[in-house]
Amino acid sequence: MSSRVAPTELLPWALSQLPPGGVDAFPALQLVAGDASNRRYFRLELGSGRYIVAQAPPETEKNEAFLSVRNLLADIGVRVPEVFGVDLARGYLLLEDLGDQMLLPLLNATTADHYYGQAGAILLQLALPTDAARGLPGDLPVYDEALLREESGRFGTWFVEKLLGYSLNVQEQDLIEALTVKLVASALEQPVVLVHRDFHSRNLMPQPDGQLAVIDFQDAVHGPVTYDLVSLLRDCYICWPAQRVDRWALEHRDQLCDRGLIADVEDALFLRWFDWMGLQRHIKVLGTFARLYLRDGKPGYLQDLPLVIYYVRQILEKYTDDEPAFAEFGDWFDKALRPLIQRQPWGAPQ
Repeated sequence: MSSRVAPTELLPWALSQLPPGGVDAFPALQLVAGDASNRRYFRLELGSGRYIVAQAPPETEKNEAFLSVRNLLADIGVRVPEVFGVDLARGYLLLEDLGDQMLLPLLNATTADHYYGQAGAILLQLALPTDAARGLPGDLPVYDEALLREESGRFGTWFVEKLLGYSLNVQEQDLIEALTVKLVASALEQPVVLVHRDFHSRNLMPQPDGQLAVIDFQDAVHGPVTYDLVSLLRDCYICWPAQRVDRWALEHRDQLCDRGLIADVEDALFLRWFDWMGLQRHIKVLGTFARLYLRDGKPGYLQDLPLVIYYVRQILEKYTDDEPAFAEFGDWFDKALRPLIQRQPWGAPQ
């Protein structure tokens, strides 16, 4: 069966989850755009009703976590899709259709303040004190050192060695480790909140009523307060001037402090947390996007690598005078990796 064709039992199952009556004579499932996972989504239109039917293989997808986090987010007032039916054994979900409009194409220099204000309000909802968050439905994992290191390790394995074909020697591995130690320590010293973990313009869906709906939240954790913020403001799919990003970040810090969600923190420290969290994330993303291409056959993410590389080099350069680990990593990145990057079909000069 083609990977683009729904299993024959998916449509009958979806129809069985809906009230009888009002079903079209010949209902059909229409494939809609997928994501970075093994999930596939189909649209089901029945008269005036529209639904999304998800096929999420239980052996690879976090379906129970999806449902648990969905309930958690709904309980704190975040707009998330309704769930009309679930078959965990087969990995089938019948969901509310939130439409096709992502936030990304609506963002421009004029609209960004408005939409990022809306997104920031959602992050304030997520900024639950750790104890309160654990008291809600769904016991989330912690963004601990082991997870941070696993993510960082994707860079050397998938981006450097497998995508670029560069063999790391012991000294280069030590250089990467020195930077990783700095970034992990910075992440772990931050206040802990509920973290979506992929909070960006492709996972925020503007709705007809003006709300922003949130999707793709099954990997949520308790983790650093700046993680989702930098995912949003240094989005892998759109770039803003550095001064504007810093202003947005500090405005969000002010709102967190004003609401007593975090203790007061100085500008320089919060921006360091923010910058270094972004560096950790973007180094991880280089490995993740390479893995999506090489392991999962999804080449579309390669076109986003140049912007991610730009972010990495931007923050390395910003701290190079004060942090030897940043300076050494940046020098190695430019001398050893940039020539290989620029030879790639996707590797536009940075």
